[in-house]
Amino acid sequence: MKVIVLGAGVIGVSSAWYLSKLGHDVVVVDRQPAAGLETSFANGAQVSVSQSEPWATPSAPMKVIKWLFKEDAPLLFRPQLDWQQMSWGLEFLVECLPSRYRFNIQQMVNLGLYSRSSLQALRAETGIEYDHLTRGIMQFYTEEADYAGAAQACALLSKYGIERHVVTREEAVKIEPALASLGSKLRGASYAETDESGDAHKFTQALAALAAARGVKFMYDTAIEALRVEKSSNGGRISSVVVKQKDAVSYEAMSADAYVVCLGSYSTPMLKTIGISIPVYPAKGYSATLVTEGFTGAPQVSLTDEAMKIVFSRVGDRMRIAGTAELTGYNTDLNMVRCEALIKRARELFPSAADYDRPQYWTGLRPSTPSNRPVIGRAHYSNLFLNTGHGTLGWTEGPGSGRALADIVSGKIPDVDYRFLNVDGRAPVRSS
Repeated sequence: MKVIVLGAGVIGVSSAWYLSKLGHDVVVVDRQPAAGLETSFANGAQVSVSQSEPWATPSAPMKVIKWLFKEDAPLLFRPQLDWQQMSWGLEFLVECLPSRYRFNIQQMVNLGLYSRSSLQALRAETGIEYDHLTRGIMQFYTEEADYAGAAQACALLSKYGIERHVVTREEAVKIEPALASLGSKLRGASYAETDESGDAHKFTQALAALAAARGVKFMYDTAIEALRVEKSSNGGRISSVVVKQKDAVSYEAMSADAYVVCLGSYSTPMLKTIGISIPVYPAKGYSATLVTEGFTGAPQVSLTDEAMKIVFSRVGDRMRIAGTAELTGYNTDLNMVRCEALIKRARELFPSAADYDRPQYWTGLRPSTPSNRPVIGRAHYSNLFLNTGHGTLGWTEGPGSGRALADIVSGKIPDVDYRFLNVDGRAPVRSS
């Protein structure tokens, strides 16, 4: 089949790669001049299956209220006269119920484990390079209450197949010597040694090059204007996608046998024009990338600061600091208060790790669902497929999501226990 993939982030490129491997003729369309230049560009660099825990926990509503007017809060919710935001917020509250929370963890873990094994197999097959490290991920605690609750969190995750265990302050420093700079602030940690880290941007661009060598066509600098629907008695199908290449004087209607929407947060407004509603809303994230050459205090193990929900990852000769989420619509302006909060916390914890005077700040819109489960599968129209809504775990879940989506397009059931859309009799996307 001819398949058009809309979006060239880590999700779109992974989908294209696996579709090509299954023998499909694939075209990828993206408005940027190259792959991986939006949400995949400068994320936290963690392949963090051990942190497959949804934001919607039974304790989340009280935390959100506490953080409501705190400008540097880990999760900042800015209420607006926006029905999509309000609807998302109400669904988020439902997902905080204990039964929903447990179900969402299991689903996220299943997809995360599948994706990590897919990434490892792809790496072994291709030799792809993306500054990856296989030294695990450590979650460290500077608050006694957080450390006291670590054993319970690890025990819960172990029920779902995640190996993350509590370690003492001394054990944590032995695994990652850079933590010694915290001194008495460090209460302890939990460690998942099977997790990984790496540069999602480099991976996406390298995989795009490998896919192109297989015959996948990439149309960059091409705006995606609309999907056209051909109605029929059985619901209809997508007849074409309307695009406009840079410097072109007119629009072009491109036709295919199947269409895959991997537009991240922008999937929602695109699908709304054809009557499909998905619970994906942008969560604005921030990062700072710092040079470590000439400095000796940067960690090698990828770290998560539980108190501030900030991650620290080594990517080659750079250190990536990333975190926070801001529910403020589609605004992509840098909030310098939140940017500087990343640097302030890093200086406090790792004073000799990097050149803190010349950070490269970035912000991107993470496509988030209230449950933190991505939307993957067949949509309302017979030849339209979705692969979006991965939130903060797009890099963790990307390769597996692309592989599963390729199976679905090919009429196969993916080899992972996950609630896909319209696959194996499961619930469809809501149609408005």
